Amino acid sequence: MSNEELLKLVAQRVAEKIREYDTFKIPIGVSNRHVHVTQEHLEILFGKGYALTKKSDLKQPGQYASNETVTIRGPKGEFNRVRILGPVRSQSQVEISKTDSFRLGIRPPIRESGCLTGTPGLELIGPKGSVMLPEGAIVALRHIHMTPQQAQAMGVKDKDIVEVETFGERHGVFGDVLVRVSDKFSLEMHVDVDEANACALSNNDYVMIRRK
Repeated sequence: MSNEELLKLVAQRVAEKIREYDTFKIPIGVSNRHVHVTQEHLEILFGKGYALTKKSDLKQPGQYASNETVTIRGPKGEFNRVRILGPVRSQSQVEISKTDSFRLGIRPPIRESGCLTGTPGLELIGPKGSVMLPEGAIVALRHIHMTPQQAQAMGVKDKDIVEVETFGERHGVFGDVLVRVSDKFSLEMHVDVDEANACALSNNDYVMIRRK
């Protein structure tokens, strides 16, 4: 093999590695405290017949940040102007960080979204009324959204628990990361503000699934 042919082969292999590397990069979405509400609770908080209004789209298809905000109140404190994410859901849920829980005076478990049995409640306060949730406050389990094609490429499946390596300003490894697979998803890993700050991560930084 000539030097020219060898250089061409090396360049081809490098290009393949770069394409493979880009395939496995997972963008980060940093999730601040937020609320999901049912239509029933939305109407108690904002008035009969009320509908959420869109402020901006989120990366996950069909999901958006609304213009509407509420106060969330716990036994020891509260947070004002906590944004509602749309569309409305089948059950109301409050997602906060561990740090937030200290101020509110509750001890929410780390849970997958929607798994609310046995979780502490909070009061939601809107301009027209308030709702006392008997349960519904969680610290969201860190998770990755991806399509079936992306899952196949990365060698994972729905509900797998993986480790991911971060590549922000501060290198780190996250364990106990839930994989969520659907053709309705867009590739993104969600972490809360505490987790993002621990590894100096911002929106659109990236992680990669760690191979064992």
